[in-house]
Parts: sequence; structure tokens; C-alpha cells
Amino acid sequence: MRKELSRLGKSFRYAFQGLYTLIRSERNMQLHALATVVVLCAGSIRGLSPLRWALLLLAIGVVWLTEALNTALERLANAVSKAHHPLIGQAKDIGAAAVLIAAVLAAAIGILVFLC
Repeated sequence: MRKELSRLGKSFRYAFQGLYTLIRSERNMQLHALATVVVLCAGSIRGLSPLRWALLLLAIGVVWLTEALNTALERLANAVSKAHHPLIGQAKDIGAAAVLIAAVLAAAIGILVFLC
């Protein structure tokens, strides 16, 4: 049991290290973090219902998740090859598109939550 808790602790430590690296090294993630703080403050001021909070948190989580996966994809692609490769370029573009889709969806949810 103690060994399992130790492994679990290490897993959490690695995950938090990844989150720290993501926020510290990625400008877009810093913008997402700032937007998150603004939205959470606005939600607190508006006194949102639990359902509206859930929608906002889900939207925020999807943006953070896609940004993290996109960053991981880009770093892995850069480690695999420094030379330009069309498929790697397409993979990076598709990853960026996923973040864009998530951000547009989150903005639409934010508009509905705060204005409707």
C-alpha cells in the first residue's frame, strides 16, 4: 500500500511539473490562464448557477486540455525531426486547429452563460 501511494505521489508530481512547464513556457497557455482568471472572477461577481459554472469549467478545461496536447505534439514532433517535413507540419497545424476550435467553443459558451 505504501509503495502504491509513493507511485501515485510521483505521478502527481510529474503531472504538476508538466503543468508548471506548460504555463511557464507557452505564451498561449499564459493567455488561457489569464482568460481563466478573468472568467472565474466574472462568474463569481455574477453569482452563476451551478449549471452555468459547470458549462464554464467544462469549456475552460477543454481549452486547457487541447493546448496541453497541442504543446506535447509540437515538442514531440520537434524532437523527432529538426528538418521540415510536410506531415509533421500538417500534424502541428491540425493540433493548432484543435486549440482554435476549443477556444471558439469556449468563447461561445461564455457568451451564452454571461449574456443569456
